[in-house]
Amino acid sequence: MQTNFTLAQLADPDIAEANTILRTCVHCGFCLATCPTYLLLGDELDSPRGRIYLIKDMLERDRPAPARVVTHIDRCLSCLSCMTTCPSGVNYMHLVDLARRRIEETHIRPWLDRVLRALLAWMIPHPNRFRLALTAAWFARPFAKLVPGRPGAMLALAPRALPSRSPVDRPQVFAADVSETGGARRARVALLSGCAQQVLAPSINEATVRLLTRHGVEVVVAEGVGCCGALTHHMGREADALASIKANVVAWTREMEGEGLDAIVINASGCGTMVKDYGFMLRNDPDWAAKAANISALAQDVSEFLTGLGMGAPARETGLTIAYQSACSLQHGQKIVDAPKALLAAAGFLVKDVPEGHLCCGSAGTYNLLQPALAGQMRDRKLANIESLAPDAIATGNIGCLTQLAGATTIPMAHSVELLDWATGGPLPGALKHLDLDAARARTREAQEAE
Repeated sequence: MQTNFTLAQLADPDIAEANTILRTCVHCGFCLATCPTYLLLGDELDSPRGRIYLIKDMLERDRPAPARVVTHIDRCLSCLSCMTTCPSGVNYMHLVDLARRRIEETHIRPWLDRVLRALLAWMIPHPNRFRLALTAAWFARPFAKLVPGRPGAMLALAPRALPSRSPVDRPQVFAADVSETGGARRARVALLSGCAQQVLAPSINEATVRLLTRHGVEVVVAEGVGCCGALTHHMGREADALASIKANVVAWTREMEGEGLDAIVINASGCGTMVKDYGFMLRNDPDWAAKAANISALAQDVSEFLTGLGMGAPARETGLTIAYQSACSLQHGQKIVDAPKALLAAAGFLVKDVPEGHLCCGSAGTYNLLQPALAGQMRDRKLANIESLAPDAIATGNIGCLTQLAGATTIPMAHSVELLDWATGGPLPGALKHLDLDAARARTREAQEAE
């Protein structure tokens, strides 16, 4: 792709990066076939290739983002399926993030849109605020169908019951169980507790701590670590995102320089994709570049870390048929596809791939709140594909997928680490407590024999 930036524009490191990305695109159109919004809407401007042209024009002209560009960029999920498909290696993620920042800086949205976005950015990254908001939403939830548009969608997604706070999410150190390792600790890791996840599903962090410590790993919840910054970053609110990023870099660097860290383990794949990009985001800041790059180098998805660590044989029979919902941020953002499925299979589960598994479920951070109609269509398509497998349960590695799908299906849904924790000696995941385990195991055995 030819570009026409001036030398003055190219002096800006962000424009120089955009120029490199744009020139990588060869217009092949392979991305169209795997873009969820293009498949739904059939408009090329709602495809990666179309959005690339819009972004190129906006940046070259160095003008405020016009409403037409804002509409089509807002409809992008940042699912990154296009990056998996692209034969040329176009880094669409960095390009669309730059476009979102330009939109936030130059475009004046309608007042209600501004208020809603500001509310989400103020609320979700902060667990205490988010918990308070969800408590209030519980009282209004019965009236969700009477509330139009995005406020109604937000109420509909509010949980029917809010879990209690977990003591696991406070800054502390969890000692490794060394009874099976000859008294030697196998690793020392930091765990990102997250923001929304510790409010919506604290059982995920609890299961992660049990699973890691059971396998000889010391787990640190570091003082000062908060939201990874992804939510505000993908809304174009760069100052907010950088504040979160720098706070985390400081906290984890302190642990690295203290007792040391072998990894930063992340059990929400959207957060993992973000933390692995810290080095890029702070690359031009001499005070932060090296520290951020070190943090990114240590970041691992929990399935990635467990694969490298090695897990022992399961402690109990599991024998359930699991549909594995591969989160976009894991399979496209981090290129981790096989590790979670291999871990579940080794733990005794019969793991099935979901048809059209490359397509997004519609969660995508705040997308299901800001684009509820499109997100709902994607959710329904995803669940139809999952239900065609007739699984006993659904496993995923991201809180966004859990929130988006669990409330719209009767199939129980759990995080992969909750299932792995159960298989190796932990408690039965709460989502499975009403499942007839003996009947489910019998169905799985019959399916395996039939194959």
